Amino acid sequence: MQKFPLAVIGAGVIGRTHIERILKTPEFALVGVAEPGQAGRQWCAERNIPVFENHEALLEATRPQGVVIATPNATHVDVAADCMARGIAVLIEKPVADTLAAAERLIQNEKDTAVPVLVGHHRRQNPILQRARQIVADGRLGQVVSANVMANFYKPAAYFDVAWRRQAGGGPVLINLIHDIDMLVFLLGEVRAVQGCLSSAVRGFEVEDTGSALFEFASGTQAVMTVSDTAVSPWCWDLCAGEQSQYPRQNVQSHFLSGTHGSLSLPDLALWRYEGERHWHHEMMREQSRVHEIDVYVQQLRHFRAVAERLEPPICSALDGWRTLQATQALLQAAHTGQRQTCPTFTA
Repeated sequence: MQKFPLAVIGAGVIGRTHIERILKTPEFALVGVAEPGQAGRQWCAERNIPVFENHEALLEATRPQGVVIATPNATHVDVAADCMARGIAVLIEKPVADTLAAAERLIQNEKDTAVPVLVGHHRRQNPILQRARQIVADGRLGQVVSANVMANFYKPAAYFDVAWRRQAGGGPVLINLIHDIDMLVFLLGEVRAVQGCLSSAVRGFEVEDTGSALFEFASGTQAVMTVSDTAVSPWCWDLCAGEQSQYPRQNVQSHFLSGTHGSLSLPDLALWRYEGERHWHHEMMREQSRVHEIDVYVQQLRHFRAVAERLEPPICSALDGWRTLQATQALLQAAHTGQRQTCPTFTA
């Protein structure tokens, strides 16, 4: 297979995650990285990676077929526009943008240029989540009436040495819980309304350290979610799904879907149901699915190539990213105002 030329804009933590996968995957060629920071430039130089101070110089010199955008959220859409103006497909890290208005500009730009966009909600690539989505779509759960999600973990004090992580927007809702919100959007469809509350009672920072939310889906499903980055707990996707080796894997579950004909836990894909009459006095059956483990970031890059080559539609489009961002921002607004927030359907 001919190597697919990729560039990466941003060599921070998530940018390096992409760079490392590109370098170890034979079907890709890393043509260059744009990174203004000295630490990131040094990291690239140590690996003999061509590095440019800004993305304009990178695009002009290397002319890639696809670009991974791993820059600060507020720059996503403007950087993407520069790539798309050159006909280059973009993989934009989550969240798709810092505001809904910016995400809407991206959607319009995609329509105007016909250049494909993939949003980096990488959990959608996981075979566990794809099997769960098929189980839901096949009606194995009946009507999904409720979901319970836990995203509770402990971040050490050194994590907050970086100032923006102590400030609004740097907390576990936008950094971590947005992944879990996207998982539910992927499984259950559009969110219609959100209620929630946030607390910074433990650390006392400007940003939240703990929160809870109630999501109401267009389908009628009610989802209760909790998040905390100050809880000593194994109950979060990162610790129990095995997607990234830096997290020791725990044999517990973090996501639960309950329906009128069955229930499903994740990530173990255990399906609970009655074999005969549905009755709380009767015994339940446990059906177990098994799926192959993959590197979701490598799979995302392979999918991105197929999207860029117009062979596959994006598993997380710009519009999908907008929906997840809308639900996440609705939670933040609900917590700020103490009022239920509605989530209107996108209209072009």
